[in-house]
Amino acid sequence: MSTAAHETSLGLDHRKVAIWAFLGSEFLFFGAFISSFLLYQNDVNEGPGVELFDIPFTSVSSFVLLMSSVTMVLAHSAHVRGDMRRMRLWVLATAFQGMVFIGGQVFEFTTFVKEGMAFTTSPFSSAFFALTGFHGAHVTVGILMLLSLAGLTKLDRVKPDQHIKTEMIGLYWHFVDIIWIIIFTVVYLIPAG
Repeated sequence: MSTAAHETSLGLDHRKVAIWAFLGSEFLFFGAFISSFLLYQNDVNEGPGVELFDIPFTSVSSFVLLMSSVTMVLAHSAHVRGDMRRMRLWVLATAFQGMVFIGGQVFEFTTFVKEGMAFTTSPFSSAFFALTGFHGAHVTVGILMLLSLAGLTKLDRVKPDQHIKTEMIGLYWHFVDIIWIIIFTVVYLIPAG
């Protein structure tokens, strides 16, 4: 199928326009969750709050997630060159880093619940778990897309000339990383007033 068949009247690939529109709508969702967190960050209802945060631990898992953007770029670059073996390697490395991040988030959530901060403990905890859990769900979806892409290339269902598929998954993955930078800054690094 030719590339021209996917172009809009503006000369842009309609699949790219669609993914950018989707990511724009997702940005609005995250904006709403971040706004809710900012509204309720001081309303701990006599329960635990930000003192439970382990900034060094979360910084390490955040670093791992951010480095996954580098491996995603390498995966796309390898796909453009038609080097499918390296492309799969970098895609799997990206998925693995995403899994490390999710494992850290599960550990963090479990620790918070043991310390008495559950989803319904306070408006603060509800806003925290909703925001970070929503992001974690997005990372999980990204991991599934990456694993599917690696499997489909192994089965020769994604060809070397179909690098737009890696590019679109890469756009989603970079979006998830950028949103985490905002969440990490707002939730963990900026102290509650």
